[in-house]
Amino acid sequence: MKDYVVGMGEALWDVLPEGKKIGGAPANFAYHVSQFGLPGLVVSAIGDDPLGNEITENFTSKGLTYHIDKVPYPTGTVQVELDEEGVPQYDIKENVAWDNIPYTAELDAIARNTRAVCFGSLAQRNVVSRETINRFLDAMPRREDSLVVFDINLRQGFYNKEILCNSMKRCNILKINDEELVTISRMFGYPGIDLQDKCWILLGKYNLKMLILTCGINGSYVFTPGNVSFQPTPKVEVADTVGAGDSFTAAFISSILRGKSVPEAHSLAVRTSAFVCTRNGAMPILPSEFTE
Repeated sequence: MKDYVVGMGEALWDVLPEGKKIGGAPANFAYHVSQFGLPGLVVSAIGDDPLGNEITENFTSKGLTYHIDKVPYPTGTVQVELDEEGVPQYDIKENVAWDNIPYTAELDAIARNTRAVCFGSLAQRNVVSRETINRFLDAMPRREDSLVVFDINLRQGFYNKEILCNSMKRCNILKINDEELVTISRMFGYPGIDLQDKCWILLGKYNLKMLILTCGINGSYVFTPGNVSFQPTPKVEVADTVGAGDSFTAAFISSILRGKSVPEAHSLAVRTSAFVCTRNGAMPILPSEFTE
């Protein structure tokens, strides 16, 4: 068995104005991790339907490893509308396959051979997948170099304080954007201080190895105990921003797992994310200069 780098949660179709593209943060993350030469693996669920079959066929064609069960619910879809600046607005369909990921003996074996996992809040909106994610985290070996990444991804009110608090306790790397940080701060009762101070509070309160804060065109930060790395956002011609944050996370985590420093990992993450913004959809092939 390999030391897997797992993206866990929603696998779905983003239905964009120009057609449908495979999406879902976990699949995007695992796909880009695989491009960096690490054993990326998607954990999700699909329906026994043409859209589900097309997802696994697509992953197979990309050489992406996956553990995806078929369940008696429809394969997930998201209607994506882009505003004038190419920023997506989502309509995420409910009671779909990825809400019902089963915890199986095979998945337990994967968990016990996982070095890093990335999960979010969206896939925890339903109790079945939420319990599966928590059982997976319980089964993971806790080595010094194990990475448990909580990429918050607040969507359409599919979250609550209890789920967010539990996930922040379970992770050792938190990834959040500036809008999400404002929401979290209101929810947790410290709205009146600046963004960086909020990050330091969360880093200490949840005993995190790292906190990644992305601020769109205003750059990004990586907080570690006693240090902060800042990178400006490159100016590029944006096609759309779908999946850009997931590629950032994948590039950053892949670099850390390869022993790179936080500033080195941060720099690669920013360049990778900027490149993905110049392409339509969430899973473009990355230039070899990024992945070698």
